[in-house]
Amino acid sequence: MARTRVRIPAVLALSAALFLTAGCGNDASSTSGEGPELPRTGKPSVVVTTTWEGAFAKAAGAEDIKVIVPQSVHHAPDYDPKPSDLAAVAKADFVLYAPFEPYAAKIKEAAGSKAKLVEVELDNDPDKVSAEVGRLAGLFGTADAAAQWKTGFDAEYAKLNKELQAGWPGGRSPSVVTQVFTAWSAKLAGATTVGTYGPEAVTPAQLAELAAKKPSLVLDNAHMSTGAVLPDSGAKQVKIVNYPGEDLDLLPVYRNAAAELKKAMGTP
Repeated sequence: MARTRVRIPAVLALSAALFLTAGCGNDASSTSGEGPELPRTGKPSVVVTTTWEGAFAKAAGAEDIKVIVPQSVHHAPDYDPKPSDLAAVAKADFVLYAPFEPYAAKIKEAAGSKAKLVEVELDNDPDKVSAEVGRLAGLFGTADAAAQWKTGFDAEYAKLNKELQAGWPGGRSPSVVTQVFTAWSAKLAGATTVGTYGPEAVTPAQLAELAAKKPSLVLDNAHMSTGAVLPDSGAKQVKIVNYPGEDLDLLPVYRNAAAELKKAMGTP
């Protein structure tokens, strides 16, 4: 995902090229199926492009996970794979990527890998996370591990949601404007979304429209921020981080978002 700016036509073109090159997309051939024939007692070797896919893979039960793009790279689609990356792919059973990462198919082809290339929908909305983790577990043969993870995830999510709702200013759901890729954090807070923006640059007309909604919070995507969105509206802007850390743990993403939202709402 672009961290600072996105050219939508270019992203769509790259996604289309990836579809043609890899022979997969959001259909049964790329998102389901049995994948490589693995030993029934073993766990798959998984290569992922970023920590986000890595966290989904770990939640699904994968243990042998190699992340290609370092967390320090702010614009993952521009990353130039190293020979060591290609070597890891050559030994992998699965390669996980997102459609806005145009190099995934090239990595697999250059490495001569027989790995199954799997497109992942990167969205921290809890329903989408649960669906993707379950789907990956089906591919990996790790359904039990994924089910155990989901139990812990559901409990933690419910706890954070309850705490945030208890901190609503005046006991009322806060009105928010959110960047399209951080809408999940509004849902976490039980906030009322009155408008969205991005990923393309916000026009003056859109800014005027959003300001007229009189939001109390603006939820900004830390990975592709365009600076202050509604600087003169009085709304507090909150940076939301989507990508997990090197430990590939999704739960801190929600905890950190909750902590930032609590501060913005004035919750102790």
